[in-house]
Amino acid sequence: MKKELIRLPNPSHRGKLSVEEAILKRRSIRRFRGDPLTLSQLSQLLWSAQGITASGGRRTAPSAGATYPLEIFAVTGEQTVDSLGAGVYHYQTDSHALNVHIGGDLRPALAEASLGQTCIAASPVDIIVCALYSRTVYRYGKRGERYVHIEVGHVGQNISLQAIALGLGTVMVGAFDDEQVRTVLHLEEQLKPLYIIPVGKPV
Repeated sequence: MKKELIRLPNPSHRGKLSVEEAILKRRSIRRFRGDPLTLSQLSQLLWSAQGITASGGRRTAPSAGATYPLEIFAVTGEQTVDSLGAGVYHYQTDSHALNVHIGGDLRPALAEASLGQTCIAASPVDIIVCALYSRTVYRYGKRGERYVHIEVGHVGQNISLQAIALGLGTVMVGAFDDEQVRTVLHLEEQLKPLYIIPVGKPV
């Protein structure tokens, strides 16, 4: 049965902050206020990660051979993002929408799987960047794994700078138990988590 899509607000293509100022202000933030994010803010963050920018499905981050191996998930608590319940949501790039992956507030379990990093449980939303290596390795062989890792760096920086432009903070988390994170989020075996990115208003 096809999952119901939650349409996201259209992303803005013009902001108040220059790229240079966003780069200057970028810091790793691990303490967040309890304020919820708006659905528009989440929409903008997800678009910055993997949104469509041109015909042919071209996206906000470069990808080797346009193979686009990355899949993006958002983990929320109850009322931590306006109009969304607690759960794990899968970003649908082509339609700029969300599918409910699973329900429930999994941020505490995700923090536990990440060596007890409390910022993951305290942030309104955690963005999870996962890779399906086969999409890129099919074309480039073993070298494709390196290209996937390069791509996830592009996505992380996009999210960081977009967060600054929205008055939010982020931190890039790579310290976690891969298999435990995959189990907590009910990810298919071939999807490998590469980044956990807590986002919220800085304290």
